[in-house]
Order: sequence, then structure tokens, then C-alpha cells
Amino acid sequence: MEKGPAVSLDSAVSALLPNKRRVSALKSLGITTVGEALTYYPFRVSEPVPVLPIRSVRLGSPVAFAARVKWARVVPMGSKRGLRLDVLVSDEDFAASCGVASSSARLVFFSHRKSYIDWMSLRLRPGARVVLAGEPSVFNGQLQFTHPDVLLLPEAGGGEGGADPLPGSIRPDADSQEQALAKVSRPRPVYHANSRISSDHIHDAILGFIRLLARAHGGGTALGEQAQGATLGTAQSASQGQPFEGEMEPAIDAEAFGRAVPDILPESARVNGHYLHRAQAFLGMHDPGAVEDFREALRTLRFEEAFVSQTALLRSREDSRRVRAYPCPQPGQDSLVTRFVDSLPFRLTQGQEEVIGRIGGDMARDYPMQRLLQGEVGSGKTVVALAAMLQAVDAGFQAVLVAPTQVLAEQHFESIGRMLQALAASGPAASAGTEPSGGADASEGQSKPEHVNEAGQVPLVLLTGGMRLAERRRALAIPASGRPCIVVATHAAFSKTFQAPHLALAVIDEQHRFGVEQREALRRKSERSPHLLVMTATPIPRTAAMTWFGDLDISSLTELPGGRKPIRTFVVPEADGPTMAAMFLHIRERVQAGERAYIVCPRIDEDEEGAQTGSGAKRKGSARRSAEGDLPEIDPYAQADAEGAEPKPRLHSVEEMSHRLAALPQFQGISMATLTGRDDDETKNQVMADFSSGKTQVLVSTTVIEVGVDVPQASQIVIFDADRFGLSQLHQLRGRVGRGGTDSWAFLVSRAESDSLAAQRLEVIRASTDGAEIAQADIEMRGAGDVLGDAQSGGRSSLKLLRVVKDAKMIAQAREQAEGLLKQDPELKGHVELAGAALDFTRGNETFLTST
Repeated sequence: MEKGPAVSLDSAVSALLPNKRRVSALKSLGITTVGEALTYYPFRVSEPVPVLPIRSVRLGSPVAFAARVKWARVVPMGSKRGLRLDVLVSDEDFAASCGVASSSARLVFFSHRKSYIDWMSLRLRPGARVVLAGEPSVFNGQLQFTHPDVLLLPEAGGGEGGADPLPGSIRPDADSQEQALAKVSRPRPVYHANSRISSDHIHDAILGFIRLLARAHGGGTALGEQAQGATLGTAQSASQGQPFEGEMEPAIDAEAFGRAVPDILPESARVNGHYLHRAQAFLGMHDPGAVEDFREALRTLRFEEAFVSQTALLRSREDSRRVRAYPCPQPGQDSLVTRFVDSLPFRLTQGQEEVIGRIGGDMARDYPMQRLLQGEVGSGKTVVALAAMLQAVDAGFQAVLVAPTQVLAEQHFESIGRMLQALAASGPAASAGTEPSGGADASEGQSKPEHVNEAGQVPLVLLTGGMRLAERRRALAIPASGRPCIVVATHAAFSKTFQAPHLALAVIDEQHRFGVEQREALRRKSERSPHLLVMTATPIPRTAAMTWFGDLDISSLTELPGGRKPIRTFVVPEADGPTMAAMFLHIRERVQAGERAYIVCPRIDEDEEGAQTGSGAKRKGSARRSAEGDLPEIDPYAQADAEGAEPKPRLHSVEEMSHRLAALPQFQGISMATLTGRDDDETKNQVMADFSSGKTQVLVSTTVIEVGVDVPQASQIVIFDADRFGLSQLHQLRGRVGRGGTDSWAFLVSRAESDSLAAQRLEVIRASTDGAEIAQADIEMRGAGDVLGDAQSGGRSSLKLLRVVKDAKMIAQAREQAEGLLKQDPELKGHVELAGAALDFTRGNETFLTST
């Protein structure tokens, strides 16, 4: 038996498809190998096509039937430089078997290629028996099918209009009418496509790869050279935007295909969960015989993703424990940490005490801590982080806190500086620990720059990308010397110029703004791998955290410090003039009483491009970032409520709103300022200083204030176009007020229809201040990837089918089984395919947590 070329899951698509346009179109979808094609899954399957006689069809509803060709003719299309094949078919025999009168229909095929029209003319010659499937329409008063699926049946011989024997180059597509009807009425997978390639063409290409794999692994002679050529020819013609030349290929040899696709799941897990073999699952996804086949395949492949991801995360966690870290002894009675806690003007919450204790125990070990700290806005994460950093400094080592924006980094620098000054004032001069051998004070003989705070003899260094060169060099010199210190930095901490040879602790604020790759960059800064504490104020449901941060231990701060009052939240329809006027009057009254107010808009300029939708704004460039990786000015996850919906109204901008507010009588005599990510560092600092002091009473800004901005006198926030933001982002923005113990209000101004999905999202925010509950709703409404970071929703991520909320039980089962397997076989020597898949997952997801 002749075998085809050596085809495997790693075979390049470009080596199998001769047409470069098709190869390029598939590459645009991320498909470059056969394996990537098989894991490009359909998002649904169509319902089975009903089998009905022509007389029973309904316009717009797909149908399948058997017929005989009455006549066919080729018509030139004149100025269009193409050909049209007109065919008339009648269903006398089929209609009689259904007990109804016969009828006829017209078939139409268009092509610019004469070879295709000639080939179809041979198949659809007068008298030919065919089975057809397609969606009917009406043209010139006659029922018509445009480019229907066509299966050629073998000649039964005799009868009215009997056809000549089939030409040697044409073969039947099925052995019988019943078999052909079963084929065309099967569910059809539907794929995410683009303007370069349709869902049908994607399906055709994937089935072609499956057939080649089966043939290369001992498939039957039905997959001979003609079949292979038809597959490649189909790809070539489809890439030119023409219909397929070989709609029906010989049946796939499932047994041979199974030899080409080994299982990844351990056999015990597959059998216990009643899952399919991987090859069966691929066939169920791409060539289902029934909708139930697709569902079973989906269930299997979801569990496979859960098992592989949990195995990879558990192995990563275990591997990290083989790396050496600087052990930092737990705080003693006279340690910096103990004296710091005693110097605070408030008592720690029970949750803070417990988390500080866990972190202290983790850092005392000689392998790296890896802990995720979740906490509501204002729950005191910074205090916990500073306690951990002081533990590192007390042991004679260094610590770095990395913030996502310069505004937040500077606020951390100032707040930590104040706490260190209070620590110094509370007792004897704090020791900075025993300096490791080889360390030197690089700042000796130099005047103390503004970005260094020596409070309590604990050097506190600020490092940002916006610094002048001389300042930056002085800031870099202190950690590079190995001297015990605390560094507060932005993305500048990931640059090659930042070195800290005795870095014992890295604290990353707002974890979802950074990626695994950047975490690894920090580990390379030190002679040993630093302990890692990552923090987020974006509440993440535990199942989501288990999936995305499964290599980290998880702690949560659920208590708020005393004195905080719940924020009253109102949804304000923008079209409701009286309510809008009352809202502005209320703001004026509170501002005149000495409080502050934020007005948040999603855009910067009035004339910014791409302002029709949030996603469009991101595409057209209005989601600008500063050199420090500033937050997007447009929420990148805001979506239309439905495909095909009318374009949404133009988004409000800071420029527009500042002018409008200044013209309102309610704001006469009120001092206002603007703040956006586009402002330079000096301007940002001055604006925030004026707002904190009360010189500015109302701040009109973009979402640059989303995290870290702490002005206790701010008691009100108005968010325009609130229906265009995600729930977690709205929760973060709302957390900017109510930090000073006064009554606080959040006004969500919306233009959403009352029965829309956007209105439902706002109702969740209005009715709840529970961050975990809001995050759960956000994930359910938008998807986990959108909530946790843009790139996590797909792209290079190995997770394509798993849903972290709905599949929570499956994830937990997979994690439990993966733990058991790794205890028995830590190196996965008996599960080579699983080991390879886990390694691919790790490699493929090195950057998928990185926010774009």
C-alpha cells in the first residue's frame, strides 16, 4: 500500500498546502502546524440539516434532499470575466419515497476559473443522481440554491434521463443515497474566521490535515493520490475565494488517525472520567456525526486543558522550591517589623496579622516564597508589603516594590517614607541590618537626592523611567552596591540597568498588570532567586486564581480598617436632565464643605479617533500608554451588547467634560484641573499635590487614577460612560473615594438602554460592594481573560476551551488528580506526552499574563 508524505502534528502547514494565500490566511489565525490546526476549535456546531423534499423547503432554512439533474449549461458573465453554471434538478424519485409531489430547483455556481466550472459540469451532467444540501432562496420567481454541497451518487442504471457512465476522473462521493443524505445532514462545525478565510474553508483545511495524518499512519487506499490532490486543490481554490472543488472526500480512517494522535491524559484519568481518546475528541470537534459527539469531545478537551495546566503549574511550583533564596529570619521582639507594627497609629486587622505571620514564615525558608495577596481597595496591603520588606532589610538584604504606573510608584514612595519616619521617631535609630560581605555604600560622599529617603537609616529609593539621567544613576547605584535598602520602582525595575545582587524580596503591585516573563526578569537581578509577593486589588474568584496563579500560595485580606463607610452608588441616566443637575449640585455642596470630587472620562481628547466603541478606541490608538506603562485610557474590554448593534454614542473626553463643567452654574467658583496618562511626570505630580491640598477641588481625569491614588478628602466620583467599563474596573475606580471616613458617593453616568447587558452590569455594581461577588459577575459576563488581563483570553495562551468559573469543579478534580500523579511520578517519566504538553503550556504561556 502506497503511503503519503511523512505527516505529523509538528508538520508545517506551508509544507502541505501549495497555495501561499491559504497558508498566509491560516497563519493569521495562529495556525502554522498541523497540531495548531487540530487545536483551532470551532466555537459551536450547526444543528443537523433536515432532510426534506423540495416542495417542503422553507426559505432561509438549510435543507438536504436527493435529486436528478435535468439539464446544465455554462453561461459567460461578460464584463465580470467569469463563468456561471446553471443547473436544473428535480426530485421525482425522492419526493415519491416521501409521499409528496415532485418539484424542481435551480442550482447556481460562479467561478473565475474555467477548470472548476468544467469539473462541476462533468459531475452535474444531465441524468446524474445527486444529494444536495444548502440554504434556499428565490431568484426571478424560482427556487434557487447557490453553491450547495453536492454529493455524486453511483448510477443505478436505466430510467428516464439515465446518465452516461461516470467519466474516469469522476468518482461517486457515497455508496448510496442514504449514506450521502446522512453525510450532508450532519452538524457542521463553525469557526472564528476573518476577512481572509471563511469558517467553511477553515473546516475544509482541517479535515484535509486529518486525512493526511490518517493516510501517513496506515490509512486505507481510499486516501490515494487523487484524494490527496483533491484536498490540496480544495485549499488552493478556496484561498482564491472560490467554492470547493472536492466537497466530499473519502471517509476518515479513525483507527489510523488514532495512531497519529497519542493521548495526553493518563489512561486512569481518561477511563475514570469516561473521557474520549484524544483522536476521538478531535474527530468529534471537527467532524461530528451528531451534536452529542461535539459535546463529548468538548468535555474531553476541556478536561485535558485543565489537567495539563494544573500539572504545569504544580511542577512550576515544585521546581521553584529547588531554587536557593536568601532566608530572612522571622521577626523577633526588637526587629524592624515588630517596631514598625508598634509605631503604626492604628491596630492591624486580624487578617493583616495572619498574613504578615504567613509571609514571615515563608521568607524564613531557603527556597523562594511565591504568594499572591488579594485585598479590597483600602484593606491595608501596603502595610503588609512594607512589613515583609522590612523583614528582608532586617536580615541584611534588599527588597523592591514594583508598581504599574509612575503615579502609584510615587505615592508608594511617599506613604512608605512617612511610615519609616514614624518608625524612626518611635524608638532608637533603626538598624538597616548587617550589610552582606562585599557591600558598599555607593551614596557615601554624595548629597541625599530627592528620590532617596534615609528615614530610620533604611534607604528608600525611588526608580522610574521618567528620571533625569543623573538622578537615575544615583538611584541605581544604591541597590547595585548590595546595600540593604527598599526600592520602589515602575517598569524600570525590569531594565538591564537595574541590579540588586542581594535582592531577597520582590513585591509586585497589581499582579495582572505584569507577566510571568517580567517576574522572571526580577529573579535574574539577584545572586539568588528572591522571595515573591504579588498583590492585587482586583478580586479574583478562587477558581480563577487556581487556574491562572496556580503556582502561588493565595492569601486574602477581607477586612477593611476601622472608620471606612460604605460608598453609596447610584446609576444616573445621562438623558435624565433633572437628576444630572441634582448630582452636580450635590457635588458642589460637598466640595464647598471641604471635600473633593473626581470626574472620570474614558477618553483624553474631543477629536480622538476610534471613539465609537471602547474596542474601536483601543484599535485606533486612543488607549495610549506613557513610558511607564500607564493604564489604558479606554477600557480595552468594553464590548457592544450584541453583534451588529448600532454604533454607540461618542465617548466623553476629559477635554470636553472640563469645558462643559466649567460652563455649568453649579461649578462657578470651583477650582478644577485635568489629569491624563499623557501628562508629563512633573505635571502629574503638581496636579495631584494641588488636589490633595485642596487648591484643586474637582479633578477631571481618565482611568489613570484607577489604582493607588489616595486622597482621603475625596468623597465623590462621577464616572461618565460607565456602561462601557468592566465591573472590576468600576469597582477599582469607586475605591478612590471613601478613604477618609466620611460619607461617600459614586455616580455611574450611563447611556445604556434599561434592558441591555450594560445596564445589568451597572446594577451589579450599584447593588454590591463585595469585590469577590463583583469579580465573579464580571468573569461570568465578560470572561476570565478580560478580567485578568487582555492576553489571557486567548492568543498564545494554551487555554482555549476551559472556563474558570463554569468549569471550577473540573479544574479542582484535575488539580487533585495531577497532584496524585506527580507524587507517584514527579518527573512524568511514565507519561511522556503529558510531560511534553505541560512543557508546551509553560513555554506558550510565558507572556500570556502580560497586560498589553
